[in-house]
Amino acid sequence: MESHGPRTSNPTAEEDGSSNRDRAIVARRVERLFLHLNPPPEFSDGVELAPCAGRAKIDVNTEQLSKYMRGKYRDVQQKVYDYFNSRPELQTPLEISKDEHRELCMRQLMGLVREAGIRPFRYVVEEPAKYFAILEAVGSVDMSLGIKTGVQFSLWGGSVLNLGTKKHRDKYFEGIDSVEYPGCFAMTELHHGSNVQGLQTVATFDPIKDEFIIDTPNDGAIKWWIGNAAVHGKFATVFAKLMLPTHDTKGVADMGVHAFIVPIRDMKTHKPMPGVEIHDCGHKVGLNGVDNGALRFRSVRIPRDNLLNRFGDVSRDGKYTSSLPSINKRFAATLGELVGGRVGLAYSSVGVLKIAVIIAVRYSLLRQQFGPPKQPEISILDYQSQQHKLMPMLASTYAFHFATLDLVDKYSEMKKTHDEQLVGDVHALSAGLKAYVTSYTAKSLSICREACGGHGYAAVNRFGSLRNDHDIFQTFEGDNTVLLQQVAGYLLKQYKEKFQGGTLTVTWNYLRESMNSYLSQPNPVTARWEGEDHLRDPKFQLDAFRYRTSRLLQSVAVRLRKHSKTLGSFGAWNRCLNHLLTLAESHIESVILAKFIDAVRSCPDPSSRAALKLVCDLYALDRIWNDIGTYRNVDYVAPNKAKAIHKLTEYLCFQVKNNARELVDAFDLPDYVTRAPIGMQAAEEAYAQYTQFAGF
Repeated sequence: MESHGPRTSNPTAEEDGSSNRDRAIVARRVERLFLHLNPPPEFSDGVELAPCAGRAKIDVNTEQLSKYMRGKYRDVQQKVYDYFNSRPELQTPLEISKDEHRELCMRQLMGLVREAGIRPFRYVVEEPAKYFAILEAVGSVDMSLGIKTGVQFSLWGGSVLNLGTKKHRDKYFEGIDSVEYPGCFAMTELHHGSNVQGLQTVATFDPIKDEFIIDTPNDGAIKWWIGNAAVHGKFATVFAKLMLPTHDTKGVADMGVHAFIVPIRDMKTHKPMPGVEIHDCGHKVGLNGVDNGALRFRSVRIPRDNLLNRFGDVSRDGKYTSSLPSINKRFAATLGELVGGRVGLAYSSVGVLKIAVIIAVRYSLLRQQFGPPKQPEISILDYQSQQHKLMPMLASTYAFHFATLDLVDKYSEMKKTHDEQLVGDVHALSAGLKAYVTSYTAKSLSICREACGGHGYAAVNRFGSLRNDHDIFQTFEGDNTVLLQQVAGYLLKQYKEKFQGGTLTVTWNYLRESMNSYLSQPNPVTARWEGEDHLRDPKFQLDAFRYRTSRLLQSVAVRLRKHSKTLGSFGAWNRCLNHLLTLAESHIESVILAKFIDAVRSCPDPSSRAALKLVCDLYALDRIWNDIGTYRNVDYVAPNKAKAIHKLTEYLCFQVKNNARELVDAFDLPDYVTRAPIGMQAAEEAYAQYTQFAGF
């Protein structure tokens, strides 16, 4: 109730109120002046605001976008597709036993090499980008075939080429190339997978007979999960500790883990060689076309020449020589030559994600459920919840496509130049992208299955087999959690050694500028900018990603220093482990976004560039929104800006939805590659194909 009695004034309150008003006026004027002098950055370097900003749909030239996406090795991929499409007896049926699948997989590999005339091994070292393109195409035929091909040529063949010398290449190249010498890569043991330096298999040199004796000292040292071993392999690259006889009290010297070529089956009879015991690892969750086996060695003798001696050699009289001075350096060099497997897995995982996204998006456009009262039903992709599931995933697929293509290019350059900085760069990038992309794809496969409802559960629509076959991508060629720790370690090394005035490699040189930005306080004005032009500016997006990485790097360095005083280095690392994993993921996301922005800038066709810009904006802002708490905690983003980011992200999902058909068509994968009735390009045929499969 309002009082009409006499008012008593409060000079202090009035002065405070006047002071607050004055401060508010001054703040507004300062902000306006700042905005006048420092307007939101304009787009530059060819990255312009997409013309879709004010419209719900843009015109996408699918043919031009597809041409830009496909790269220069699409011809050889098409050759793979055409060969298997012309040979129905080599296509993997839905229902097949483990043993039949293994034999079919071997026939597929032999047909590819001997009948289709596609020889992947020739490109492993000379033209890696072409090799990975073939591997992606082969994996789309049957993921088991893709893995078996990788075991034969990347692992077994790659170990001979990369760890051996000319004598090994001369002796084994043709046999590996023609699959006359099917082989294995015997690194993992029952007790040791990620910790390769902990392997227990031993190779002891016998100077009298000039031979190495390969031994499995205990059950924990049995070689386990060895692809090609259970049925088809005739040779194995066996990783073992090289033991040399000495004249001291110890009797032997451990020279560290080396690789040896060990024949495991007779070339004529195919029976296990003397002293080699082979068992079958049995039925797996997926990839049952690959014959994984277990190997035990009982005093198996091999010639001294079977040591793959690029990084360390033993002479006839038992003297050890190496260009590298320590066990650790030799070990690092050996593993460094095997990063191609990680590059291939990251690249192939994107291929799997493309197939899943194509099926899920096409079905979501086809499937109609509910709608406004007395109105026709609407497609399920018109629902915001379905857009939220699938559109950021579609954007991520594009982002990963360009990031992994760049990784393949870097790897190819590394193989040619052997540049030391590039080697370290590729090692960390391949570890990070393999871990990040395969984890994302694994989660996405389940989301796609769910997004397609009951029909997504039908085996013929492929989500089950894709999910089961791909699942192990998160584990082999390096467990993802271990690989992310390698990335974090590399970031900390860069921070420690090169932040103070040194030259950072290309992938990491953003850290100095971002770190300087992090160490200063966030700008209170830019933290409130919420205009669409600003939020869609690639500079704002990339700065936000890099700011987060720099903040995580600085804070984890401080925490590690603090905890190492009481817990030691190992204990401190373990205490900060989740923080380190988040740091690694943040860095990889920054790398992915930077490559996506570059790809948008480089796109020559305006229509395609506009589509890619739209998708890139969704990728960036969706990631920022998903971690908005981090940005809010440090006042990098004010509440009004956070709200604007969320609103724009939802609108971009809607815009991408309106172009979703063209965007998945641009992946240019024909129906006989995607092989899912509900994911057919011609929507009107999808249900007919599906019912026909059921026998109607």
